[in-house]
Amino acid sequence: MFSKQRSGPDPGVVTAARAGDRPALEHLVAQCLPLVYNIVGRALNGHADVDDVVQETLLRMVRGLPTLRDPSAFRSWLVAITVRQVRNREESRVTDRDRRALLEGAEAIGDPALDFAELTILRLGLTEQRREVAEATRWLDTDDRELLSLWWLEETGELERAELAGALGLSDRHAAVRVQRMKKQMEVSRCVVRGLGADPRCAELAEIAMPWDGTPSPLWRKRFGRHIRGCGVCEGLERGLLPMDRLLSGLPLVAVPATLDPARVLALATGGSGAGGSGTASGGSGTTASGGGGAEPGPSRTGRGRRRRHGRTGRPTGSRRAVVGGLAAVAVLAAAGLIAMRLPTGSPAPVAGAAPATRAAAGPAGPSPAVSRTRAPSPSASPSTSPSASPKRTAKPSASKHVTTPVQVASGAKKGVGVWSFGGVSQALAASGASWYYTWNSQHQGVTTPGSASFVPMIWGASSVTDASLAQARAQGPYLLGFNEPDMAQQSNMTVDQALSLWPKLMAAGKVLGSPAVAYGGDTAGGWLDRFMSGAEAKGYRVDFITLHWYGGDFRTPQAVQQLTSYLSAVYQRYHKPIWLTEFALIDFSQGTRFPTAQEQADFVTASTKALDALPYVQRYAWFGLGADPSKPSSGLFTDGTTTTAAGRAFQAAR
Repeated sequence: MFSKQRSGPDPGVVTAARAGDRPALEHLVAQCLPLVYNIVGRALNGHADVDDVVQETLLRMVRGLPTLRDPSAFRSWLVAITVRQVRNREESRVTDRDRRALLEGAEAIGDPALDFAELTILRLGLTEQRREVAEATRWLDTDDRELLSLWWLEETGELERAELAGALGLSDRHAAVRVQRMKKQMEVSRCVVRGLGADPRCAELAEIAMPWDGTPSPLWRKRFGRHIRGCGVCEGLERGLLPMDRLLSGLPLVAVPATLDPARVLALATGGSGAGGSGTASGGSGTTASGGGGAEPGPSRTGRGRRRRHGRTGRPTGSRRAVVGGLAAVAVLAAAGLIAMRLPTGSPAPVAGAAPATRAAAGPAGPSPAVSRTRAPSPSASPSTSPSASPKRTAKPSASKHVTTPVQVASGAKKGVGVWSFGGVSQALAASGASWYYTWNSQHQGVTTPGSASFVPMIWGASSVTDASLAQARAQGPYLLGFNEPDMAQQSNMTVDQALSLWPKLMAAGKVLGSPAVAYGGDTAGGWLDRFMSGAEAKGYRVDFITLHWYGGDFRTPQAVQQLTSYLSAVYQRYHKPIWLTEFALIDFSQGTRFPTAQEQADFVTASTKALDALPYVQRYAWFGLGADPSKPSSGLFTDGTTTTAAGRAFQAAR
């Protein structure tokens, strides 16, 4: 079980960004935003200044990046900058308070509906003790909240103790003492939360609380705590309290709000008012404890053919306001706090045929989408026009067609599509609104990339691990997708040992690297992916994000979306790494190949893309796929360069 996997940027990405590679810099800013936001937000308890402090931290990071000597020290350098900015803000606020004594009280009291504890409670549906921990954070003083913001991330795997200590300017031993003191204050705070929430409440405690205005504070924590320690009624409040580290295990980061736009921060830092701020204001020039780790990649879609999944199931799973804008979806990344999405609550039964039919095996030139999972492999350099087989029983496809209208197209940083060659493919890709695409190959295969979309290469299988393919992949942006369905005989068909033996060659490409994309069972202990990840960890190999495929055989939209998101949640809980869902659609492979109606597929596109955009640990997703044969049922989006299917129109409208 991978319970503490850090998601920090790979030194290769940092090096590329430091050298001026724009895609790498964009990725770095988007990836850093959740970590910075969680440190600042919890340290300031959701104060209105959080956005400004986060923004200033990122500006200093971008401007100071050229001075960073050691790319592996990036994370600790960034955390030190963040803590310095938090302290600068507190110092400025104290100075301002001396000048504006009458306003200080109002400024200091944040909207309780907006602080981190409230977000935790409202958005996560936490279990009772996790709820108490979230509420207890409100009772800490400034220094302890700062420390808690770092320790919280340490416990969930985002930071190491050396990074925490370095950010605070302490030795490891002194940091350990500080952490223990803070945890004791948190235990007192948890008892206070329990005591004030008791029904009925202790009469003496209620009398003490009479003059209290309802705002948590260190002073009232001490008063209530003294009573609880000496009260016979309240003395049992601490019984049954679980250690906080157990309660924090596996929780995701607080989602970044829509008031922070990494693209605009980057534009400001690199384009306009760049003067001001050397960027070295905190953290020095890479001299802090080394950081680094797998980068959180952007999403990728694997639009390969349909594979039949063998019972695959998903368990249930004021300042610089010009920079404020809508949050790009990539900013909602996986990490280690408490707040962005619902926790899994149960485990649905296996879904029959939850895996798609796959493409035929590919030769050295690359794979081609296969018509059926049971069909014999047929090497081909380019995918077939229609990746889906003719089903044994299918819902009658809709005959209606629609010529796309460009103004209706929506584009999101996560939204992508798997692409194979067909008439008008480049025009269809541009009209789809996809922000990225892939071809199950290390090159475009004749597709003209529109300005709005980026290409992500793939090393499809063992035969694709060649110097030529790896060189092509190195020339194609910051990301690289690993092997395609190695757990399927009709696909790359690789043993775990074989995949691990070739993995160093993929790592040497220097890209943000995704795991092999298994057809099913990504959440299964002892499954193909689990054994690969265990082997990679044992060998010290880098895997920056998890790549998955999913096909649903239940055509009811709410149930299908729940099954998909539960599966993704279960995989995230196992590995704690960002996820790219590179193939997904509704196709039932339990008995042959069966498709939903056109409207059912379109409804699923709308609902599933909305759900995926809301999951912070899902960095990208790719629909299967762009092309559709008008004479056969399929999950495709375009029958030619301009004619959409119902699913295609829904995909265009998705953000």
